[in-house]
Amino acid sequence: MTEYTSDEMMSVAAARALGDGMSCFVGIGLPSTAANLARRGHAPNLTLIYESGCLGAKPTRLPLSIGDGELADTADAVVSVPEVFNYWLQPGRIDVGFLGAAQLDKFGNINTTVIGPDYDNPKVRLPGAGGAPEIAASCREVFVVLRQSTRTFVEKVDFVTSFGHGAGKGDRERLGLPGAGPTLVVTDLGLMRPDPETAELTLTELHPGIEVDQVVEATGWKLKVAGDLGTTPAPTEAELRILRDLKRASA
Repeated sequence: MTEYTSDEMMSVAAARALGDGMSCFVGIGLPSTAANLARRGHAPNLTLIYESGCLGAKPTRLPLSIGDGELADTADAVVSVPEVFNYWLQPGRIDVGFLGAAQLDKFGNINTTVIGPDYDNPKVRLPGAGGAPEIAASCREVFVVLRQSTRTFVEKVDFVTSFGHGAGKGDRERLGLPGAGPTLVVTDLGLMRPDPETAELTLTELHPGIEVDQVVEATGWKLKVAGDLGTTPAPTEAELRILRDLKRASA
């Protein structure tokens, strides 16, 4: 079996969650890697949508930002940012929003704004919201991809940039948010999904070679584990080849 890194396992697992024919609102970084891997592999009809107004982008390398000219050069259409949000995103026309995070809590709320309890004088000021709050609110569902540690997986985020499931099941409905919110979290250790009764993130799959204790120790709350815990299939040689070719083209 071909050797692979934990980051490669994470990217492959995230890519597999995207089906052929879906539309995906893509964030830069790990989400973009996974989405482009999916489009080059099992989902050639995946429509990638970027916040800058690029619809149906088909980049030959990983974009450096949402303003990378590669996205516009390869897109089916380029529209204004207000049109992306007002016509495509807010009416619920996009299947999946693919996001990263600096912090994620047990109900899938995302922080990309500040680290620390004092907004005016934070320990770290992060890049901010961008379009993520609208993506989290309005896409039919949201996938989150990030490396797992107690620094990133916290019981309660320091700042709610993008609403997940609030304080539990029903909070999205009470706020009138149309999308289902986070339905999948992909990390370098495994997969989490919200419990259908409480919306609390629950470990449902381990990546090959990972033990439950490793995931528990890398989580900042008492992590629940599914009774029918599964194992993620290892990356295939074809998936690794596509991913590594994409990385080389972006170097």
